[in-house]
Amino acid sequence: MCALACALLTWACTPAALASAQHEPSAPGAAAAVADWLPEARLVGAGTLRYLGLTVYHARLLAPPGWQPDDLGRAPLVLELTYQRRFRGADIAQRSVQEMRRAEPLAPADEAAWLDAMRGIFPDVAPGDRIAGLWLLGWGARFVFTGADGRTRMLGEVADARFARRFFGIWLAPTTSAPELRQALLGQPPAQAAAR
Repeated sequence: MCALACALLTWACTPAALASAQHEPSAPGAAAAVADWLPEARLVGAGTLRYLGLTVYHARLLAPPGWQPDDLGRAPLVLELTYQRRFRGADIAQRSVQEMRRAEPLAPADEAAWLDAMRGIFPDVAPGDRIAGLWLLGWGARFVFTGADGRTRMLGEVADARFARRFFGIWLAPTTSAPELRQALLGQPPAQAAAR
């Protein structure tokens, strides 16, 4: 992915997924709706997740001024996905759990609780819809939805710091299935091709 899923988070998140560092035009979307949460946020990086040549979503990472990739897990941040395809919310939740397992196995109780929580939070999405997640250190995550029509609503929250670390790790951890998208989100240059 990576999965805010490949589908905020979904099926398209596989190692074969390709990301481009092309930044989409700035748009208010859900990230603007979280201004109250992280008013000083600035864009760190942006990228696009593609699967088999199809654009799945555009992603943006926002963080406080001065934030660096080494600060991952030590400062709040916002991850926003703008979907380019239709996905069912239940599929987004399921794919998110699959991607969360990449770092290490999930305890069965955690997996069940987190899957249930995400099924209750993530709506079905259509092209142009945005979901933004706020990672609140030591607390958990909050999610907001902005439809293609510009209407914004709170989706819900998961008050579990372990959930937040694993969820945002879908995109930002070294174990992500979309390393090129991770680099783009972290504002890092693409990795050089291996010498032949």
